[in-house]
Amino acid sequence: MTSDPIADLLTRVRNALKARHAKVDVPNSKLKIEIARILKDEGYILNYKQVEEGPTKLIRIYLKYTAQNTPVISEIHRVSRPGCRIYVGKEEVPRVLGGLGINILTTSQGIMTGAAARKMGVGGEVLCQLW
Repeated sequence: MTSDPIADLLTRVRNALKARHAKVDVPNSKLKIEIARILKDEGYILNYKQVEEGPTKLIRIYLKYTAQNTPVISEIHRVSRPGCRIYVGKEEVPRVLGGLGINILTTSQGIMTGAAARKMGVGGEVLCQLW
């Protein structure tokens, strides 16, 4: 197990997209479920569900591709890391590619996109960004 489970999730998704897999399994946690929920709500993945295979609980993420079989997610990066946390105030929430991508923040109001954080007027830790 890695010391950074969010980076592990992002790497598994990135590798599955490069290999053109239809789905990817990641270990289950509440934070990862919230990240998957945001990715589904924003249209970057088809769906996700929690599955139990024996004693292990997993999140199965169904990846989304265009009609030309190119991944909907072109880049996905971890921003805040365990060794270097990145926090932003409500006025400093960054835009990704001028609004073409999203960033995912963990705030006092829960896990949300950067646009939702700006709308609610809250800041927090920038977990990742994708486009």
